[in-house]
Amino acid sequence: MLVTRRPVTQCLHAVQNVTRRRASTQNHNLQAANTRNIALVAHIDSGKTTLTESILLTSHYLSSPGSVDTGSTTTDFLPAERERGITIQSASIPVKWKNYTFNLVDTPGHADFGMEVESASRVVDGAVVLLDSVEGVEAQTKGVWRQLDRYKVPTRLMFFNKLDRPGASLHSSYLSLLANRLHPQPVVLTIPVSSFDSKDYSSAEPGIQGVVDLVNWDVWKSSDEGCIRIPLPKSAQELAEHSLFTRSHPLLSHLILARTQLLESLGMHSEGLFDHLLALPHSPSAYLSIPAATIIPYLRELTLRQEILPIVCGSALKHIGTELLLNYVGALLASPSDVQHSMVPQSEQLQLLAWKVTWDKRRGWMTFVRVYSGALARGVTLLNINRGQRERASKLLLLYASQPEETDTLPFGCIGVILGFKHTRTGDTLVSAFGPSASNTMALQEITPPPAVISASVIPHSHSDLQPVHEALSSLTRTDPSTRVEEQDGQLLIHGLGALHLEIVEGRLRDEWGAQFQLGRRRVSYREGYSFAEFNSHRTWETQIGGQLVTANISITVKAFDSGEVGSSSWGDNIVVDHEGLPLPSPESTSDSNTPLSYLVQGLHSTLSNSYHTGLPLSHLHITIHSYNLSTSSPPSALAGASSHILREILGETGMGPLMEPYVRVKVEISEEHIGKVVKDLTEHRGDILELEAGSAAGSSAYDAQPYSRDGLYVPPDWLTPCSALSTSDTSPSVRLKRSIHAIAPLSQMLDYSGRLRALSGGHGLFEMSSEGFRQVGEARKIEILRELGRA
Repeated sequence: MLVTRRPVTQCLHAVQNVTRRRASTQNHNLQAANTRNIALVAHIDSGKTTLTESILLTSHYLSSPGSVDTGSTTTDFLPAERERGITIQSASIPVKWKNYTFNLVDTPGHADFGMEVESASRVVDGAVVLLDSVEGVEAQTKGVWRQLDRYKVPTRLMFFNKLDRPGASLHSSYLSLLANRLHPQPVVLTIPVSSFDSKDYSSAEPGIQGVVDLVNWDVWKSSDEGCIRIPLPKSAQELAEHSLFTRSHPLLSHLILARTQLLESLGMHSEGLFDHLLALPHSPSAYLSIPAATIIPYLRELTLRQEILPIVCGSALKHIGTELLLNYVGALLASPSDVQHSMVPQSEQLQLLAWKVTWDKRRGWMTFVRVYSGALARGVTLLNINRGQRERASKLLLLYASQPEETDTLPFGCIGVILGFKHTRTGDTLVSAFGPSASNTMALQEITPPPAVISASVIPHSHSDLQPVHEALSSLTRTDPSTRVEEQDGQLLIHGLGALHLEIVEGRLRDEWGAQFQLGRRRVSYREGYSFAEFNSHRTWETQIGGQLVTANISITVKAFDSGEVGSSSWGDNIVVDHEGLPLPSPESTSDSNTPLSYLVQGLHSTLSNSYHTGLPLSHLHITIHSYNLSTSSPPSALAGASSHILREILGETGMGPLMEPYVRVKVEISEEHIGKVVKDLTEHRGDILELEAGSAAGSSAYDAQPYSRDGLYVPPDWLTPCSALSTSDTSPSVRLKRSIHAIAPLSQMLDYSGRLRALSGGHGLFEMSSEGFRQVGEARKIEILRELGRA
């Protein structure tokens, strides 16, 4: 046998290279284990941006916090955000905390900017869901929770905010989680100290002066220098004599009970912790002796399995509870290493997802990405497998809100920004262009924009402005996929998620792209449904391409939805399946746009977006493609024309379906004296009153599902937040001046509701709206809509 001897130096170099690669992999794995990609999500005005400022102050990124009221916050840097005092776009900022790196994404709370929450939810491994402790669970709280469910965000943590405000209630907020069925096992990890003076509890003084951490068994007391951590004694006798609380303080006798119920609740879900509790001696101080280091691994395991929902409380405005929140985010929420998103092993082929695209006048196109496997280096050429285009990562940035910092690499699990991409859009998957199987890599789960509910015509000022307006709209739809542009009957229409969304879009087109135009009258986006019997057809389509006869055969079934069926949002609330009943990919989610199947779905999508009868998008159709084929040597692109023509032909034969219009769920807070006028106005505008509520206390509503059971749970008593305990028990007219009206109404009747409510209530009424989907209209309303569209 011939043995080839390698020089000693060559062997040493090989060993050193292997060692370096192993060290690099270990370093990346450690870095990923200490990374937390998290989103702050909530209903509007729950304090997300204020909490972000508090986090940046606590982590020493800022020396003094900004304020939403003065427009000086770090993450709300757009002029429109500072002018209106609301978050319009999500902002990403890396935060260093102890050994962790938190890639923090602050998201909008307004439903009109739901696309920003949609894209952020797709790339995070954990979410901090804020709750206004005065209001409890609100409409958009449930909306963002559904978005987190849709993208299977594996770990969540609740932050009960605004406990310093009058009317704040830990008890009611907790019950609202159960009433609205957010989670069956909410677990309170911290409880508020409203005051260290027991007299304030009896006089129902609002406020929060500290927080008790039931896991680590200590108190965080607010002071002028910040929050001071004070450990609690490990015995019941020493606790009773502790100088922090007077003997008459109501919390003193409750603390042991609260920790005991917390541990027993966790023990019911964790066999290891249950065995540990069983081994404890029978004494009042037994549960106080368990160290946090023993509890937290079980707590993390249950959080990762989604068996519990951890709750932390505080006040972001006063920076109370922020440090505890950061500690629990690091200890409990998932790291990139804990979650399997990609079919590619973490250490192998590079794979990343573009989750947001923005335009900057100085830097050009900025593509926000999350690295799902491998590590991205500057200058690398990537393949966009959704578009079949190659892209070069000319620069890599870490973006601190609006301030960029260049970096050479984006490691596994990292969220960063790439400059230099020309074709990539939100939801696209990119891989190394020269990888062993780049073209065969499966695309990651797409990001689906919410359906548009309102539209307006775009009218250029002059003919010379027409092309710049088209270019501006094309750029806008790349940065904001929730806007949709189409030409209908010679008119240019832009569709959005609400009136406020269209206002912001109008400003962006002018300010960012200099477009010269005016917006026409706003109108809601209607849809046409399908209510006919099952239609089976096998059809042949013929055309001439380059002098050659091209023939396509398609076997198709079209029918209305069965009871209980739910359409796919990527197909416009339709269902499109193959002969085995498996969903066909929408045009946006096909990884290769040049296959026969991709052209087939393009044709179907084209017809579904523009009805033969009304020009409206079609909805609630169940389409089955049994088979399709092309004549020999025909280009696959012919299938797009064939499928579009055949489906349009079938729909023309079956006739016009029912029309549907968007509805909204409305909550109005109004003084008792104005309630009659407001209810009358809602009913006159085709609204259905669901419930009249006394006050705005959180809780279950008559139209909600059965709440989760309280059995076996630690429910914080009402007196923990004394001002809420007094307000909920006092029924005098001086306390309960406000009434809440819950209703469902057509969006078309609510476009001017802000002005109507102001007139009806003397400027004192408040309202909020959330989407309630599309509903079928009656014959009289159908004729009105057709006249509005110029089709009757």
